[in-house]
Amino acid sequence: MSELKRTELSVKQERAILIGVILPGTTADPRDPLGELASLAKTAGAKVVGQMFQRRHKVDAATFIGSGKAIEIAQLCAQEKANIVLFDNDLSPSQIGELEKIINEELDSKYGEGVKVLDRSELILDIFATRAQTAEAKLQVELAQMQYTYPRLARMWSHLERIKGGAGGGMGIGTRGPGETQLETDRRLVRKRISDLKANIAKVQDRKTRMVAARNVDHLTVCIVGYTNAGKSTLFNTLTAAGTYADDKLFATLDTKTRSWRLERGVEVLLSDTVGFVRDLPHNLVASFKATLEEAIHADLLLHVLDVGHPHAHQQFASVHKVLGEIGVKGKQEILLLNKVDTEEGEAAFPEWRTLYPDAIPVSARTGIGLADLLEAVYQTVRGQQVDVTLEAELTNGKLISYIESHTRVHDRQFTDTRVQMKAIMGKRTLAELSRNEQVEVKSVSPVTVA
Repeated sequence: MSELKRTELSVKQERAILIGVILPGTTADPRDPLGELASLAKTAGAKVVGQMFQRRHKVDAATFIGSGKAIEIAQLCAQEKANIVLFDNDLSPSQIGELEKIINEELDSKYGEGVKVLDRSELILDIFATRAQTAEAKLQVELAQMQYTYPRLARMWSHLERIKGGAGGGMGIGTRGPGETQLETDRRLVRKRISDLKANIAKVQDRKTRMVAARNVDHLTVCIVGYTNAGKSTLFNTLTAAGTYADDKLFATLDTKTRSWRLERGVEVLLSDTVGFVRDLPHNLVASFKATLEEAIHADLLLHVLDVGHPHAHQQFASVHKVLGEIGVKGKQEILLLNKVDTEEGEAAFPEWRTLYPDAIPVSARTGIGLADLLEAVYQTVRGQQVDVTLEAELTNGKLISYIESHTRVHDRQFTDTRVQMKAIMGKRTLAELSRNEQVEVKSVSPVTVA
């Protein structure tokens, strides 16, 4: 059988066998070690037709799982007519190649179809590639794919022969000399493409950093973070009526969305929705998506949405904080939202989480349960960064008075024939802006007592 050509890595419409190797220190949930991989496969469009997992103290250097187990996988593929094997582990290029060789040699006598082997990172990259919509996200996905692909080119393109030079030392006209293999050509092209992508993403990163930093001067920023499919986009839509795409699939959102969120009169923040996190997220993907996560890096407050009824909720909670640490977000103020408490699973799990995190807020992004408590908690955070200011302005300056009325919470007004004195609660950034206006006289500033 000719060697399988690994030029098409999409898993759409394919019949998949899931494989997991449970090693010491694994991050997979021991109660359902392949549950998340099944969700990833479903998101990618594959139909799961079988699964197998093995506990090992260490991996097999050649095949990761052992040649005997590889033959068992081939037999399961034949039985279920599967054409793709998905590992919940990261494999080396040589391990993927050896597994495909063993499986496909075994299948020759069964039904003769080639089977691809993909590891966890490759599957996640495939999903991200189908989800990317904006030019920025597409650049980031392509960079991660290229960085993943480069060390694997030898396996992916070993079916191609030398395109320059001849076999056995014979040389034709125009092909004399050392020649260049297709593999070497591809490596050079991939290196060049990686360099170009990094340069383009660096420009995006600089522009995004400047944009977010400038915007944050005028507004308090709140960023929604959490595990993929925890309900972040549903919450975002409920709070802002933004109409962001939300679906019961992993990585439904890749591109950050930011909208104004009015807490009450005069108190407005910017709310951002971000890409969902996942355990063992490929390092290259985390690095290339740092620009997308710029909102979380510069946010004043994080809303951590947790699907409290999910069987892997504890592991997902830890994974989110691990990724936040990897992108440089540590120690930032955070409100934990125990989402989906309206479900049977969420209701059962809530008491344990409330004991562990007494300040967490139970919510249902779908039905609106607990959102009033969320708004109050965010408002108190905002208020803690506000001051009570007494200022004066000319009565004839309608534009300035209108600005103060719309950007602050005025709680007292005193009028004279020509001037108005206003007492208002406002953000420190708004105060700084007004203080630069020569037509405003700031009489006093005092801290706001949080009720």
